[in-house]
Order: sequence, then structure tokens, then C-alpha cells
Amino acid sequence: MTPIDFDVIPSTRSTVHDGVIHVIRRIVGRRHVLIGDARTRRYRTGFRSGGGPVLAVIRPGSLVEQWQVAQHCAAADFIMIIQSANTGLTGGSTPDGDNYDRPIVIINTLRINGIHPIRDGRQVVCLPGATLDRLEQVLKPFHREPHSVIGSSCLGASVIGGVCNNSGGALVHRGPAYTELALYARLDPDGRLRLINHLGIALGDDPEEILWRLDRREYGNLDLLADERAASDPDYEHYVRDIDANIPARFNADPRRLFEVSGSAGRLIVFAVRLDTFPAQDERKLFYIGTDDPAVLTDLRRKMLAECAILPVSAEYLHRDMFDIAVRYGKDSFLVIEWLGTRFLPALFALKSRIDSALGRMKLRAANPSDRILQALVRHLPAHLPQRVFSFGKRYEHTLLLDQAGAGIEETRRVLQNYFGARGGDYFECTPIERRKAQLHRFVAAGAAIRFRAIHHETVEDIVAIDVALPRNTTSWFETLPPDVDGALLHKLYYGHFFCQVLHQDYIVRKGHDCAWVKAQICASLDQRGGEYPAEHNVGHVYRAKPALREFYQELDPRNALNPGIGQTSRERHWQSSQRDSR
Repeated sequence: MTPIDFDVIPSTRSTVHDGVIHVIRRIVGRRHVLIGDARTRRYRTGFRSGGGPVLAVIRPGSLVEQWQVAQHCAAADFIMIIQSANTGLTGGSTPDGDNYDRPIVIINTLRINGIHPIRDGRQVVCLPGATLDRLEQVLKPFHREPHSVIGSSCLGASVIGGVCNNSGGALVHRGPAYTELALYARLDPDGRLRLINHLGIALGDDPEEILWRLDRREYGNLDLLADERAASDPDYEHYVRDIDANIPARFNADPRRLFEVSGSAGRLIVFAVRLDTFPAQDERKLFYIGTDDPAVLTDLRRKMLAECAILPVSAEYLHRDMFDIAVRYGKDSFLVIEWLGTRFLPALFALKSRIDSALGRMKLRAANPSDRILQALVRHLPAHLPQRVFSFGKRYEHTLLLDQAGAGIEETRRVLQNYFGARGGDYFECTPIERRKAQLHRFVAAGAAIRFRAIHHETVEDIVAIDVALPRNTTSWFETLPPDVDGALLHKLYYGHFFCQVLHQDYIVRKGHDCAWVKAQICASLDQRGGEYPAEHNVGHVYRAKPALREFYQELDPRNALNPGIGQTSRERHWQSSQRDSR
């Protein structure tokens, strides 16, 4: 690492900062150190919420560069937010306001996107900028799939981001992203970085040698160590099938799945994770189910989890109001993915940010200009959903997209053939085109709610977004809100991973109403029902971390220099405000 001699830098605070940034520019290249509101906007603003000023955004191009940058930032006592795709829904990879006690730098890792299949593709090593979308492509020649196949990959999310947030994904039998095999750096209380190699690969002893060899894949099969630690959650199928358990199958603060990098939420600097992959299924069938009675879906869930030999691949729920909002306000995202693929989305987000920044400087009266432009462009394009999918979404209050594979297809078909009758409801088997478009419609839903807020900001106060995991024995899963809470809302948008009992609930609050009060009332109701939240988006700056999770963060980051404040915890050096609060 090129040393910084602080003794020869003038002692004014801004000049010291400039000196550090100057050295970092020599490491990563001048064009990869972004300074100024316009250039840093898309990195320091959350996908759904959150944002704040930063000293700089730094984009290292290798693991060694990332290590050297982190060393200099630690020596300068900067707060570091390690960020990859910035697609999180709770603002956990950006600052939140400006009330921090130290300068903030964002270290964006998307340039470091290496993916190394090992053990004939049965496992994979992913570097910080590797995305789920690209991992899917890398594994196709091996006829394998990653932990998460659909959902977050449609947003360009990173692999390591999923692990650090214990993200659940849509797949019924795989559970949250999890590994005990990782290479990471921990910031000790005295501000020194310590590299820890728990990757199960012999790479040497010197930190820069380890990182250099890993970056260039200078290792072979003989360097893979015998290691019994898990590279995925081995027990989730058992958990999700236990339909009479009074706790949820998965949620972010589950102590069983907090281990070093897994669940760390930016409290460690992660250079690589090692993960299991899974056999790809050639034969797939989507059963599109509709009903007006939520009890019909409850009974189906319990029956299939308890009795069917083969679990569905996914079981995705959409309420009719969410279906309608997504038809109108998710159309542009749907068409971009349909025409260009998910890998174009980061470029689209960057373009939107540049448009908003440029037009913002012109002081236009219209808010969110890029959203308005995109909405106007797609408004008059032909319908994008197949007719049968559209008709079912309009006809029924509750729809379930039940995806099956292999021998499970016939088993599911037998269950559904005689299931409805007097119960009320219906289903159809999708063609391949219907399957692809129905699932894509489901996964643009979250972004559609954000678009609705942007377009209707005159009547919308904000979105209260909650992702909750209900106990596995819950039967009355569809909520009824008190009239005073219901009256404060324009829309209640429900969708989620139904067999896992994980629901995403977006409440669009009427202008002039108190969002904090609305959230408090809803959370109190969920507490009474035994719900755990957040379920898979992690706490970010939206939720308060429960004691066990807060203690986990303090153990990982005793200096409180890596992503401080998440979980509404202390933002101060060495957790000082937490220590005062505890006295």
C-alpha cells in the first residue's frame, strides 16, 4: 500500500480529505473516484428509500485495489459503505441523511465481477461485483443454477449482497442465501484491517498475495481444502414443511443464519463467497391459480407442503390491486427486460439518474422527470401480458403462480384437478410464453409501486413497505386493517413468496397522513400475530434491529465504521451512543 504521510499534509480537515482522495486516485485511476452531487447521485441514493451526501464514490477494479482503498479509508477514519448494485429496498447500501460523525465514502465493487465455477460447477466462487444475472449465464454450460434464479436477478442484484442480507429469494426449497465459506476483512477497534480467509482455498498468507491470486484465479483443485462448512442452507426444506411450527421458516434476524459474512449487512468487507449450485430442471410448468377466498390458498399450501413428495420450485402470490398497479406502472421495466434482458437494467438506472440530475439543475417544476418520461413512452404501447394471464389477474382477488419441475408437475396436476369445485376458484396450465411473462410481471411489482409514488407525488405522502415472515402455522394470513389505518391509505399492495409465508406489503399513504403512525399501527398488529420483519430485505435504515442482530453487528464491527446506523443503531465511532443508551 502506498503510505500517506499525514505529517506533510496541512492540518485543515478538507485538505486532509483531499490528500487521501489524491492517493486513492493513484490506486484506482482518476475516473473511478467520483466527487460531486451529480456524479455520485445514483450511488448515494437508495433504490426505494434513503440517501445522503458522501465525500466520494470509489470504484476499485481489483481485489487488491479494494483492499488498498479500504486501508487508506480506515487510516483516515472514514466511514465506509461497501456497495455493489444498490438495488436494496430498505436503503441499506447508502447513507441516510447527513447526521454522521465522520466523512462517508462509498466503495462500489461492480467492476470486480469475477465468477469462478469449481468442482465441475457444483460450487462457485463469486467476487464482490458478481450479479445473479451473470451467475445464471456462467452456470448454464454446467446445467446448474444459483441459489436465486428469479426475482432479485431481474433487478441486477449482486450475489454477495444477497448473502450479506440473508435474502430469501422465491425458491421454496432453498431458503435464504447463506454460506460459511468466505474471504473478508474485519476492522478491529484500533482501526486496523485484518484479512480472514475462510474460503476453504489455500491462497497463501500475505493479504495482497491472497487477493491477487484469487482475482486472477491462480489456484487449482489441489488448493481446495477439505472443509465441512456449509455453502448453502442444508435444512430449509425441513423448516418450510413444518407447517405447525409457531415461528416463521425464515427471517433476517434468525440467529441460526447469522454467521460471519452471512447476514453481515455491510459490517464486513467481503472479497469473495463460496456457494453451492443446484441442478437445473429442464421440464417446467406454471400453474396459474385464482380465487376470491384466501382460505383456499391456505389449504392448498398446507396440503402440498405436508403431503407432496416434491416441493414446488416457487409459489408466488399477487393480490389483484398489486396486479393492476404492476400492469400500468411496471410496464416499462417489463418491456426493457423482455426486449433487452436484465443486464441492461444498470445502464437504465444510470440513464435515469443522469436525466433527473440534468433536469433538476434546470429547476423544472415537474418532479421525477425520468419516471414521467418512461411512463409516457410506454402508455400507448400494446398490451404486454397474455390474455389468459391478464383475465385471471382481473377476475380473481388472489392469484398464485405455482411453478413446478420434473416429476413434481404430474403430482401437482393431480392435486389441482380435483381441488377447487365447491371451494371456489380455478386454474390453468401456462404455455411457455405465458409462464415467462407471468413470472416477469410478478417480479416488476415492487418497482411498480415506486413508480406510482413518483407519478402521483401530489396525492401520495410516501410508501410504507414491510416484508414480513408469518409463523408457519398461520392460517389467517390476509390482514384486515382498522378503519382509521385503512382510511389513511390510497392502496394496499400485497405480494410475496406464499409457501414460505413471506409477504411483501406496500402501503401507499395518502398525502398529509403520518407514515410513521401508519407503520407503527401495522407493525403492532404483526407483532400480535407473531410476524418477524424484515423477512428478507434486511433492516437497512427502515427497520430497528432486534437485540440479537444489533449484538451481531457490534461483534463484527466494533469500531462502527462500516455501514453505521443500519437497523437504526448508533452512527457514532465505537458505538458511543449505544453505550450511553445502555447506562
